[in-house]
Amino acid sequence: MREMKYSGIEWIGCIPNNWGMYHLKYLCNFKTGGTPSDKMGIDSINIGYPWITPQDIIDRIYIENFTQYISQEAINQFGYKLFPPKSILLVCIASIGKVGIVRENCYANQQITALLPYESRVVPKFILYFVKAASQKIAYDASSNVVPIINTSYLKQFYCVVPSLSEQRRIASFLDAKCTEIDALTADIQEQIDTLEQYKHSVITETVTKGLNPDAKMKDGGEEWVGAIPTSWEIKKGKYLFEQRNLRGNLIELQLLSPTQKYGVIPQSLYEELSGMSAVKLNEKTDLMLLKTIHKGDYCISLRSFQGGFEYSEYEGVVSPAYQVFYPTVEIADGYYKYLFKESGFIEKMNSYTMTLRDGKNIAFADFGNTYIPYPPIPEQQVIADFLDAKCAKIDEIISQKREQLAIIEEYKKSLIFEYVTGKKEVNAWK
Repeated sequence: MREMKYSGIEWIGCIPNNWGMYHLKYLCNFKTGGTPSDKMGIDSINIGYPWITPQDIIDRIYIENFTQYISQEAINQFGYKLFPPKSILLVCIASIGKVGIVRENCYANQQITALLPYESRVVPKFILYFVKAASQKIAYDASSNVVPIINTSYLKQFYCVVPSLSEQRRIASFLDAKCTEIDALTADIQEQIDTLEQYKHSVITETVTKGLNPDAKMKDGGEEWVGAIPTSWEIKKGKYLFEQRNLRGNLIELQLLSPTQKYGVIPQSLYEELSGMSAVKLNEKTDLMLLKTIHKGDYCISLRSFQGGFEYSEYEGVVSPAYQVFYPTVEIADGYYKYLFKESGFIEKMNSYTMTLRDGKNIAFADFGNTYIPYPPIPEQQVIADFLDAKCAKIDEIISQKREQLAIIEEYKKSLIFEYVTGKKEVNAWK
């Protein structure tokens, strides 16, 4: 057991006696990314150099899944700084702390700072793993700003643990091997989650458009996205099943609700509790008389959502006037249409009405009203809804368990990196 000493830094704790502590400015050079211009030559064609954004930096050792490239002409015109191989790219604005290392020459946007290690003093991979271990501390320090941001001055003064070069190499090689194993396991579990999600969507599609009786006689549903439906089902335009609700005003102080894709239409306080995120609050100058009333059992079209923006409300309340509220005018089983409105074919059909989305077009109730949708017999609607409730609950439970596995693995990975880059565990102990 080697002798330890207190590092003087609370989050680091104790380090081996023969390890040093240095500001990063003595270990690395620093470069910041450039501010994009509308005129700069960035596109998805693999010509020129990779242009890195925070979205390209995922929890892996190397940054290599590039989505954009910048031309040499744009580099010359705007004077962007080259980040050479072995540069450690750290996101310093917004999604603070995302970090990775590059294998090739690249450029980056203004949210990214590059650490270029002095290889006579430190091993680049060791610095990468140390910054990974420090990312939570860096993000915490940034959170005190109105806009989370870490500047170069802060990074230059940030203390780094420094063992000998030979020990840095051993630690970096060990962590490369262990993190590669962990990342492979993570990718496998994520693939299982994706497969389960796809299976759930296919079950919903098959059930809400074909029913549960595999021997049922079928007929043409009249809509390409619907396909064939049981002969006992009807197909009706949405406007003959639902009507828009335009009641406004909040004189009795109804609770403000948030339409969400994951949870439906729920109170803002509940959304914040479930998601851990802040809901968009009303401006103090908002005229409460403009808010739209929504009742339990109503549906809400969630603006420009093209991933399934028809949400069901379990609550009485009000929503922003920008949303469109509608309710059934005939007898239905609410649960059946909750699932139908999440079916991929229906979503694609709604998307076909919003081709000018970038020009500001929202999903319109009028377009929905003129779309043919299935109308099974009421008892069958309820049976389908009950079946899907039970089936989807089982699938979601398995997905939840796998997400918990991912969280445990992620915490293990973080702990592993921290313990070795701060010397609390020795690589030799694993041999």
